[in-house]
Amino acid sequence: MPRVPSAAAAHIGRRVADTRRRYTLTQDQLAVRADIDSSNLRSYESGRAMMNIQTLVRLADALDVEPGYLLEGLTLDLFGAAAERGRKAG
Repeated sequence: MPRVPSAAAAHIGRRVADTRRRYTLTQDQLAVRADIDSSNLRSYESGRAMMNIQTLVRLADALDVEPGYLLEGLTLDLFGAAAERGRKAG
C-alpha cells in the first residue's frame, strides 16, 4: 500500500470513518467485512495512506454504499503538487 499522505487521502478517509461510525462499526469489524488488514484501515481513515481502487470498492461494499459516495467532494486540488505537475504535463 503506497503511503501517500495528502488532503485527498484524508478526505476519503474521513468519508470512510464517518460512514463506518454511522453504521456503529468498529475499525476491526469493518476491516473483517472488507477483507483488509485493520492497520491499513486505520491508515486510510487517518489520511496517512491512499487506498487503491480495489480497496475503495471493498470498503464501499462492506459499508453498503456506492464507491462514488466515498469520493464525493473530492477535487483535483486535494491531490496537491503531484496533481498540478500532471495537469501541466498533459
